[in-house]
Formats: sequence, C-alpha cells, structure tokens
Amino acid sequence: MEKQLLQHAVLDETRLKSLQEELRTKHPEEIIRFGVEEIGVKAITLACSFGYEDVALVDMALKVNPELDIFYLDTDLHFAETYQVRDRLSERYQKEFIRVAPALTLEEQQERYGAELWKRDPDLCCKLRKVEPLRKFLTGYQGWITGIRREQSPTRAHAEVIEWDQAFGMVKLNPLAFWKEKQVWNYIFAHDIPYNPLHDQQYPSIGCQPCTRQVKPGEDPRAGRWSGSAKTECGLHVPQSE
Repeated sequence: MEKQLLQHAVLDETRLKSLQEELRTKHPEEIIRFGVEEIGVKAITLACSFGYEDVALVDMALKVNPELDIFYLDTDLHFAETYQVRDRLSERYQKEFIRVAPALTLEEQQERYGAELWKRDPDLCCKLRKVEPLRKFLTGYQGWITGIRREQSPTRAHAEVIEWDQAFGMVKLNPLAFWKEKQVWNYIFAHDIPYNPLHDQQYPSIGCQPCTRQVKPGEDPRAGRWSGSAKTECGLHVPQSE
C-alpha cells in the first residue's frame, strides 16, 4: 500500500482489490506486519476484546512489533474472567493495554437513561459504551486491526483481510478473516497463550455480561449475544457487501 493513499478520503478501489488478492493467502502475522510497515507502527492499532481470536492476534502482533498500541473497550460490564485474562496477557507479554472508556459511568448512564439500558435499548447502550468511545479513540490512527472471521456470523461472511472502513474513514485489517475456528485454537495451544476460561463453558463469543449467554449445541457461535432480540452486532463493524 502506498502511504500517500492514506492521505485520501478512501483507499483506491483498484489498489484495494489488488491488496485483498495479494494478502488473502498470507499468514495473519504477515498481514499484521504489512499493516505495521506500510501504515506505521504508531498509526495503526489492534482492537482486543480478549476473546480467543484477539488473544491469538495479540501474540502475533507483539512478535511483529512490541511497540504496537493495543486497546480494549471497557464498558464496565465485562465478565470478571475477561478482566482476568487481560491481566494474564499483560503479565505474559509485559504489555499495557490501553483502556478506552465511555464518557458516562454506569451511574451517570442510569441517571440519564434509566436502569439497565441494555435491556430496553441495547443499540443505544452499545453506542454509548462502545461505538462513541471507539470513534473518539480511532481519530488518532490511520488504521486498525480486528479479530473478525468470516465464519463467525452471516454479517461477517464477506469480510476481507484488508478493507476500507467507511464508518471510521480508515484502513481496517482482519488478519483472521479466512481462518477457521480450529486454526485459531491450534495457534493458541501451540503457543500456550492465555485465554478466557468461559470459552470452555459454551461461550464462543463473549461480550458484556448482561448481554451474553451460553450457546447451545448447534446454535450460531454468536447466538449468545443479545439473545432474544434481533440485534447481532454492537455497531463497531459495518458488514461488507459481496
């Protein structure tokens, strides 16, 4: 990717298609290396939810460059196990993860919008506690890296390893887009990476505690997120068309 392209409002469509074809078969670590070298280690950042895909990416990314910024959205509603794996990873890699917090505390949100907003209006709750903080944080970067995989859900089925993120106006890398679940777990076990123990208890996708339940056999991996509602995404990732 020519660096001057990042100064434009969008990444040239022809160049983007070429890069997608070029990077699609690369190992995720090489895709991360590409982003770090072409965009700049201080101009790109890794989003980490401390789910199994993201802990694998943490290991890969820090092998590429230990100076890469890694952040997490702290909604103040995560499972205790999520915070615990954050601390285990921080100790293992001697890396401080950047905490990105909402503008409102839970108490302030309750005062303004009422108790348990996530039950009445989960979209607004996600907007306040995830989307708006992310948008503000990403203004300091030209690209971001995520753990999105195609097989996670229908809304992610057309994800590419490199995209132009219209929502945030920057390059987006999804190094694991074409990896299968087994490949990710094989990597985690091979490198003895700490992971959230809830994954061993039928929680394939782990979000905020009030909006996440165990997934039953045969259900979609993300069926445990916002169960009982039509909501399938928190709003951080805009689905890509085919």
